[in-house]
Amino acid sequence: MQTRCMLQRSAERRLPVVLLIDDDLVSREVTATVLTMAGFTVHTAVDGDTALEMLAKAAFRPGVILMDAQMPGLSGENLIAALRSQSKARIYVVSGSNAPAELADAADGFLLKPFSIEGLRKLIEGFQPEAVPSLLDPNEPVVSVEVLGQLRKVMPESAIRQIYSVVVADLATRIDALAAAIAKGDRGEIRRIGHAIKGGCGMAGAIQAARLGALLEVVTVDWKDNQLDNSAVLLSDLRAAAQGLKRMLDAELPA
Repeated sequence: MQTRCMLQRSAERRLPVVLLIDDDLVSREVTATVLTMAGFTVHTAVDGDTALEMLAKAAFRPGVILMDAQMPGLSGENLIAALRSQSKARIYVVSGSNAPAELADAADGFLLKPFSIEGLRKLIEGFQPEAVPSLLDPNEPVVSVEVLGQLRKVMPESAIRQIYSVVVADLATRIDALAAAIAKGDRGEIRRIGHAIKGGCGMAGAIQAARLGALLEVVTVDWKDNQLDNSAVLLSDLRAAAQGLKRMLDAELPA
């Protein structure tokens, strides 16, 4: 019986980190939520000056910047020039109406509100984010053979499947919470979620997920440059580990 499932590397490119600049609260929060649920790591700024301050701190490196066409304070072409001086990100103007030609020319692209996730994906299709190595070990077992063997000695297959179904569901919930914590830059919450994943998955013998949870605790203890980027990599790896755990569950313990 196969117990050493290998994770398949996703053919899909790693999604870029997004910096969203919009002074309208509702528009900003709705857009950020939609992007986060679609798998993007999103940071938000209420205006151009705030965005520049965030970039200056270098806590993350955006691959894409979405900026509203009309905002108070630093905006338009001047904001684009200032952003380019601090970031290599691709800059897309977002507006409820057609943007002035000068503004559209200064940016890398234009999105008309309301835009779809598919529309954004197509716009950035040619984007090549800086390569960040995955922390997954493809040779690492998804589930401990020893733990699975111990469970099989004391309970029926149906009960074991129920245990791992709960683990998979809990992991999905914590991954969503982790995405939100990364978007907010909440290092305490990231550590807490990592600790919970390490403990719960460790008890169930879900080796890969438990190890990634432990790494989340470590990479965010000393909050240096680009630690949010590292957490985003772990978030992507956790999604892959959860998929591997689900495949193991279906293969080893079919309903």
